[in-house]
Amino acid sequence: MPVGLGWLFALIVLGGFAATSYYAIHKRRKAGLPTQAMSVWGAKVAALAVIVFVTVYLLSEERQRANAPIVIQGVPWVVPLVTALVVGLTFLLMRTAFGRHVYAVGGNAEAARRAGIGVANIKTICFVICSTMAVVAGILLASRDNSVSPTTGGAQTLLYAVGAAVIGGTSLFGGRGKVIDAVTGGLVVAIIANGLPLVTQKSGLQFIINGLVLLLAASVDAISRRRAAISGR
Repeated sequence: MPVGLGWLFALIVLGGFAATSYYAIHKRRKAGLPTQAMSVWGAKVAALAVIVFVTVYLLSEERQRANAPIVIQGVPWVVPLVTALVVGLTFLLMRTAFGRHVYAVGGNAEAARRAGIGVANIKTICFVICSTMAVVAGILLASRDNSVSPTTGGAQTLLYAVGAAVIGGTSLFGGRGKVIDAVTGGLVVAIIANGLPLVTQKSGLQFIINGLVLLLAASVDAISRRRAAISGR
């Protein structure tokens, strides 16, 4: 993205978060419900502003190699794309009846069926959405590598995709998770995948570390689910 457009995008993100969060507080106060203090709201907006502006500043610097034929500068186009997907899918899951039905089917499909939810239709729509996201990811991967091959998308791609959701906090047992969790987990997976080769070149050791991280995330998920079942929540 052009540098100026990147800063405009940062202002839009910050303004959108501030406006939506303030509207939520105002709406709860109007309904007589407990709300967080305005100082907390201001602190969250300020913290987000620091993170967003610092990130955009770093991405706006020239970061190409010396004597490179092209200039790499500005926020990547994938950032606004992912932001739009996160906002849109979060709204779909958290603010619509379909999203509530997805959580219901994921938590207990039989109970959802008895409640009158079309379980088969919900699962089909979810598969369609997941396939669409895979198509978008494939296009982004092809645009980044500037090529494709029969082996593209294989190897550890599926492992990282599932691991990103689990590490972010999405439950393997269903019924719990948010779209932003997958993004957070994806950032962790990317840091591990990019940082391990700098620590060790042994592929076997890299696989072991990746496996331990995924095992830890799955174990935490299983333990938390068991405690919730015991407590009856």
